[in-house]
Amino acid sequence: MIYTVDMRQQVPIDFAPASLAAEVKQNIRTILSTPARSAPLARDIGIPIDIIDEPLPVAQARLTGQVMAAILAQEPRAAVQDITFHEDSGSAISGRLVPVVRYTLKEGET
Repeated sequence: MIYTVDMRQQVPIDFAPASLAAEVKQNIRTILSTPARSAPLARDIGIPIDIIDEPLPVAQARLTGQVMAAILAQEPRAAVQDITFHEDSGSAISGRLVPVVRYTLKEGET
């Protein structure tokens, strides 16, 4: 089964996820929404934000690699299938990329 994490949607934190799929989904949302080195006692969680001033095509390419690497390292139960981005349509100069990650649970994870 393919699951999707769309960072355009706001989802409340669930302190007791009902299933492994819900737990992994919430963990991926946390990884994507946390700047690297910003979580006390867990400095390796999150996405590096050093690409903020890159042109959009360069930022998108670099961010794809960083998202893939972060999920692989920080949530090994997920197998990423696809990463796409939505550009913020609020204004032409905002330059905001919003990730959408499609993934499956790795075999043996139920």
